[in-house]
Amino acid sequence: MNDVSQRNLQKGDTSGWFRGKCLDSFGPIGPAVLRAEDCPDPQSLKIETTLNGEIVQSSSTAEMIFPVAQLIAFVSRMMTLEEGDIVSTGTPSGVGPLAEGDRVEIAIEGIGILSNRVISE
Repeated sequence: MNDVSQRNLQKGDTSGWFRGKCLDSFGPIGPAVLRAEDCPDPQSLKIETTLNGEIVQSSSTAEMIFPVAQLIAFVSRMMTLEEGDIVSTGTPSGVGPLAEGDRVEIAIEGIGILSNRVISE
């Protein structure tokens, strides 16, 4: 998932994170969604993001602040998770502003590459 944020809305609006992350076309997912049985160790996947071909993020799920199992346990105490639900875990350091025409590509080991072009409203 490409965790897109509109920072001026996220920081300057009482709705905060909700409005800053839920605009149309924010949060694209792909190129595939794996079932748990297809990813036996979600804590050992390389993640790399490029912006216009330049690496801006390079990390691993091993570096996550909270392990996947802990996140699922936390979320499931507040709501029922069902097959097909997606829990987004945030992003490694290296985020920055985007401009119209930019291409963002997020590669996750064993899953593939999600590629998006930035367009204005």
